[in-house]
Amino acid sequence: MGRGRAKAKQTKVARALKYGGPQTDLQQLEAELTGGADSTGVDADDSGVDEGDPYADDPYAPDSYGYEDEQN
Repeated sequence: MGRGRAKAKQTKVARALKYGGPQTDLQQLEAELTGGADSTGVDADDSGVDEGDPYADDPYAPDSYGYEDEQN
């Protein structure tokens, strides 16, 4: 007993999602698909970012080619 209210609530929520879902912002979608200006303000192009050498400060890291200098 007591399942009636819970099931009715779930049914109501399911119908609301199925038939009256969130409204789509068509202008933002068009701008995103055509490569227009991004309204979020986040720069998606990181090609100009220099990652740097993660092992530059590590005195125990091997050289950049992966070979140790041989002292023979």
